[in-house]
Amino acid sequence: CTCKLWSDLIGSSSFVSTHLHRNVTKHAHVYLLCLHHPNFDWEEPDEPYAEELQWSAFSIERFEQCSKLTHPLWSTEHYGIYGSSNGLVCISDEILNFDSPIHIWNPSVRKFRTPLISTNYIKFSYVALQFGFHPKVNDYKAVRMMRTNKNAFAVEVYSLRTDSWKMIEAIPPWLKCTWQHHNGTFFNGVAYHIIEKGPIFSIMSFDLASEEFEEFLAPDAICSSWGLCINVYKEQICLLFRCYGCEEEGMDKVDFWVLHEKRWKQLCPFIFPLNYCHRPSGISIDNELLMERRDFIKGVADMYLC
Repeated sequence: CTCKLWSDLIGSSSFVSTHLHRNVTKHAHVYLLCLHHPNFDWEEPDEPYAEELQWSAFSIERFEQCSKLTHPLWSTEHYGIYGSSNGLVCISDEILNFDSPIHIWNPSVRKFRTPLISTNYIKFSYVALQFGFHPKVNDYKAVRMMRTNKNAFAVEVYSLRTDSWKMIEAIPPWLKCTWQHHNGTFFNGVAYHIIEKGPIFSIMSFDLASEEFEEFLAPDAICSSWGLCINVYKEQICLLFRCYGCEEEGMDKVDFWVLHEKRWKQLCPFIFPLNYCHRPSGISIDNELLMERRDFIKGVADMYLC
């Protein structure tokens, strides 16, 4: 009787919502997902990729390895992570194609779902994939944005609740042109992408509930995609850009803007020792700057919290 009562309790939607809200507000069970070499002491090997890389979950506070993430189908092929929310992780091929399988995976309980790929068989030259939770509709959603060499653009949305895909018909005119896509993020049910149209950078947003697009021109200071990153800071979309030197001798900086009421507001930059790190990669849940330094010759990378 007790087991049945507890099972009914923890399986109820109200219990699940309360539990997830508690974890989010207390920043509990937060991990950093990293693709890394299995040997952490590996610094200057003779053969850069003598061993397979692997995904692991690391403690966000100490960068300590907590668990290895083995592909749910035990595949030995490299895979990419395209979003995570409330313990669910969206994975697919490392190099996305129009027919790449998608798995929505809960590593904690070792369960996953593989959505059927939609019946749209047009071969797209570029595919972007994002995943997250939309609180307004209480559903986990994945979005695929695809483009051909002739600038044809298509958007599909997958609902975990209904286990179905929907093609978005209404594409705004400002997306029916030549543009380049850069990195993106997912926040509060909205997918954000940095796009480049000629010399102009802007942010494209797509709300997965209302199915509406918006465009926000980036600040004038942003002139390159190198060192440019989009993320979330204190419940607001932010842009990080490392390009211009710092006025302080021996120091470098990352310029910093937040999107407030649909306008960019510049905040104080992150300042750190010159040549200490290379490029910003995001903001941690504790609002610290994540920086990465890569050595492509040695095939190694370091990560820092600033």
